Amino acid sequence: MSGIRAFIAIELSAEIRRSLDQISNQLRHSLKGAPVRWVPADNIHLTLKFLGNVSLANLDLLKESIRNEVARHNPFELSVGELDAFPSIHRPRVILVRVQAPAELSQLQRNLEEQTRRLGYEPEERPFAPHLTLGRVSRNASNNEVVYLGQALETSGVGFLGAMQVDRVNLFRSDLQPTGAIYTSLLSAQLKSG
Repeated sequence: MSGIRAFIAIELSAEIRRSLDQISNQLRHSLKGAPVRWVPADNIHLTLKFLGNVSLANLDLLKESIRNEVARHNPFELSVGELDAFPSIHRPRVILVRVQAPAELSQLQRNLEEQTRRLGYEPEERPFAPHLTLGRVSRNASNNEVVYLGQALETSGVGFLGAMQVDRVNLFRSDLQPTGAIYTSLLSAQLKSG
């Protein structure tokens, strides 16, 4: 059975992507040589649900389910800013920027999680924590490198980067290449209008 890797996400505005690109370049420069795989700014998005393998036979049903659910939610604004890391700023494994949004975002994410669960996709065990991934620290990073990265991130002084209106949600296809992932939008579902 043929399939694709896919995820549901909010695409960022050009303004926010530019801000993220600037921050990422500053960090890359100040952390030169650090064992971090940086995410290209054009590939940064707000993931709502990673689906993994999606059967091409089920793709239309999945699109319809997403389109119907998204249309039930009102547009909202989200703001981006404040550098952080998972699992913590002191022991970074994922370097990220926080996302602040109204309860509508969490409700939308929960409802999409439930819709995809009904279609047979595994629910996410971890609670939803909206963020934008800037980079991933190598598993081979030494303890000293991880501590150094945490200290550098803590003193970076990254604040508010911008805000945007969310009026649609996308289903993306992810094709892994040696040079990195290539994302293709398969669906752009409109939130409630008017």
